[in-house]
Amino acid sequence: MSRLILAPMEGLADDILRGVLTRAGRYDWCVTEFVRVTGTLLPRKSFTRVSPELLAGARTAAGTPVRVQLMGSDPACLAENAARLAELAPAGIDLNFGCPAPLVNRHRGGAALLDEPELLHRIAAAVRSAVSPGLTVSAKMRLGIDDTARALDCARALADGGAQELVVHARTKADGYRPQVRWEWVARLREAVAVPVIANGEVWHVAGWRAIRAATGCADVMLGRGAVADPFLAERIRGARAEHVCESDWRELQPYLADFWAQVQEKVAPRHAPGRLKQWLGLLRRNYAGAEALWRRVRALNDVGAIGAALEVERRAAAPALAA
Repeated sequence: MSRLILAPMEGLADDILRGVLTRAGRYDWCVTEFVRVTGTLLPRKSFTRVSPELLAGARTAAGTPVRVQLMGSDPACLAENAARLAELAPAGIDLNFGCPAPLVNRHRGGAALLDEPELLHRIAAAVRSAVSPGLTVSAKMRLGIDDTARALDCARALADGGAQELVVHARTKADGYRPQVRWEWVARLREAVAVPVIANGEVWHVAGWRAIRAATGCADVMLGRGAVADPFLAERIRGARAEHVCESDWRELQPYLADFWAQVQEKVAPRHAPGRLKQWLGLLRRNYAGAEALWRRVRALNDVGAIGAALEVERRAAAPALAA
C-alpha cells in the first residue's frame, strides 16, 4: 500500500487542522508549516509554537508522527537550528524548497533557491551532519523557478547532500497552484536519485491518486488541499470508505467541524476565528453540498456566537440521521 503523507500547508494546516485531518484519515506522517530560520538560533518555543505536538511525543492526538519543516538559506544557521530542534525529538526534519509565496521568495526562502543546486547540497549536508543518524531528514521541492531546467540537478544535490526522502511538488514556482501539473517530471526525478521520491500535486480524489502514481511511478503520495477539501480522502484511498463522497459523509463530518471550531476559538482572537472556519468550508465546498450551504450561511457573519449557532443548527439537522 502506498504511504500517505499529509502536506505542510502554510496558513492553512496548523496543529488544529492537522489534528482533525489525521483523526479523520490515517496518514503515515504529517509535516508542519515552516519555521523560518533567518540568521539566529531560535528558542525552543519557536518550534513548539508551530508544532505543539513536540510536547506530546511529536504525534497528533490520533497518533500520527509529525515532522517539523525548516526554511532558510544559510546552511550553518539551518544546521544549528536543526540541532536545537532535534533536542525536542521530532518525528523528522523537513527542508522547504517548495514555497512559492512572493514574500518568502524575496527573502531567499522556499522555491527561490531552486536555481542554486550547490546551495541546496550544502544545506542538506549541513543539516544532515547536525542531527543524529536516526533522525530522518527529508526535503520538499518544486521543479524549478520559471522552468524545469535545473530540476534534476536540484534533486541530485539534495539526495547527495543527505536528504533521505524527497517530496516533489509537480509544479514550478511560477506555476503557483494552477491546475496544470507536470507529473512526468516527478518520474524523471525519481529515476535520477537513489532515495525515495514522494509525489505531490493536484490529487483531489481517489482517481487522482491512481493517476499520479501511474504517471510518476512513485509508490508514495503526499496529499495537500485535496485532503482539506475531503477529510476522508485518505480513507477512500485505503479502501476503508466509499470512493466517492456521499451524503452521509457530510453528517459524519459534523463532530470534526465542531471540534475544529472549538479549538480555533481557544487559540485565536474572536475577530480571527470566523476566517479560519470560512477558509476550511471554502475548500469543503468542492465536495460537499452541505458545506456550500453552511458557507453561504456564515460567510457574512463575523460574530463567533452567530457562527456557533449556525454550526449547532447544522449539527442538530444531522443528528437524527446519525442516530438512525
